[in-house]
Amino acid sequence: MKHLLKLADLTSEELIHILDLAQQLKSQQKQGIPHNYLKGKTLGMIFQKSSTRTRVSFEVGMYQLGGSALFLSSRDLQIGRGEPVQDTARVLSRYLDGIMIRTFTQKEVEDLAKYGSIPIINGLTDYCHPCQVLADLLTVREYKGELSGLKMCYIGDGNNMANSLIVGGIKSGMEVAVACPKGYEPDSGVMDYATANGTFTLTQDVKQAAADADVLLTDVWASMGQEEEAAQRRQVFQGIYQINSEVMEVAKADAMVLHCLPAHRGEEITADVMEAHAQEIFDEAENRLHAQKAVLVSLMGNQ
Repeated sequence: MKHLLKLADLTSEELIHILDLAQQLKSQQKQGIPHNYLKGKTLGMIFQKSSTRTRVSFEVGMYQLGGSALFLSSRDLQIGRGEPVQDTARVLSRYLDGIMIRTFTQKEVEDLAKYGSIPIINGLTDYCHPCQVLADLLTVREYKGELSGLKMCYIGDGNNMANSLIVGGIKSGMEVAVACPKGYEPDSGVMDYATANGTFTLTQDVKQAAADADVLLTDVWASMGQEEEAAQRRQVFQGIYQINSEVMEVAKADAMVLHCLPAHRGEEITADVMEAHAQEIFDEAENRLHAQKAVLVSLMGNQ
């Protein structure tokens, strides 16, 4: 594992190793045990999309690991003024020990890895969100004890979260069911992978997808950069593609609910379901820190 560009690049063993390491690092932090595995290392964080959880969790994670993080917005870099990504990759590789980038196109992340000589971490693209899904899988495993054999249900837009959840779920041995409207399906390549390598269902029927699910997940109907589509998307999704009490009734009695946040209560999830599962959802948010620390140590440190 040289980079974290997308979960499809990881073997199942590498994915589970990251989760195991995240649990170890989380335990060390809770017990106050120093874990300065990245002492003297510096992570550059390129943000072309704004963030709350990504920035804070990576910055705090590097600090707890004994290293430092450098925030770089598109206003701070020549890449925002037209410098080719391959030149930025080569220059930053001379200064930094790793780069995390949160941007729009997957190609930009792949090009950083292609032309740079240091580890690259995908903090989010329009195609996938691997760091979030590692945190999601870590949370499910903490609550359920294992991942293999569980049923994961995702309801909503077939966006970057859906793409990464499908791959992460299949690689960890879960059954995956996705409910989304026609025309808003996940990436076709991702669905082909899931069909060929596990148990995968795509449907427009929310209750069919949620039936006997162990964990239900959703995301906003309009992601960052889709603001102009928000009104149209609301018409398509409203009242159907939502985790609510009726959907919870067809899932298993002890089903978990997760949300990558921010949540729009009353849209993709009702306020009562959100509050009933707040402990799980905010454990999930905390686990961004621990999962990403595991990625950082795996890529940049000597374990």
